[in-house]
Amino acid sequence: MKKIGVLGSGVVGRTLADGFVKRGFEVMLGTGNPNKLSDWQSGANGKVGSFEKAADFGDLIILAVKGTAALKIAEQVKVGISDKTVLDVCNPIADESPKDGVRKFFTTEESLMEMLQNLVPEARFVKAFNYIDSKAMINSAKSKAQIMNICGNEDVAKTEAKEVLALFGFKPKDMGKAEAAREIELMAISL
Repeated sequence: MKKIGVLGSGVVGRTLADGFVKRGFEVMLGTGNPNKLSDWQSGANGKVGSFEKAADFGDLIILAVKGTAALKIAEQVKVGISDKTVLDVCNPIADESPKDGVRKFFTTEESLMEMLQNLVPEARFVKAFNYIDSKAMINSAKSKAQIMNICGNEDVAKTEAKEVLALFGFKPKDMGKAEAAREIELMAISL
């Protein structure tokens, strides 16, 4: 069984980490401050470490950090995520407050996922999980399978992503190469 490195200790990262642990995977939750997660030790299969340790630990990586921090974290763990599938859960939502109820993205011509793929070309990024509420990420199996749009440049990585999504009760829809993340990331604006 694969080991999962979850980079990000916010609600989304912890939700996905818990979901993997409940399905029998060994998980390391990576964070910038491991001491703040001393309460998250999910039985024998859940560990906490730095971003670098979690990236080295995982056979499959989940990148679930704030969009404005994603490039910095990816640069920091570049060696650890090379030659691995990385499920990119991040959204390019700007730090500034919404104006008239509309969130702003910090990307323009290319998606955040394309920027990540260009930064770490040795990693196999797949966009997934970014546009649904965290409460629905691991409980979809309770109802009819929900469609999850994904994209990425590597077929082997998309196959891995589809297997994970099926475990969580989703029916994956392959939208194509990394450029499709431009559309998939926009779906998050309504969250």
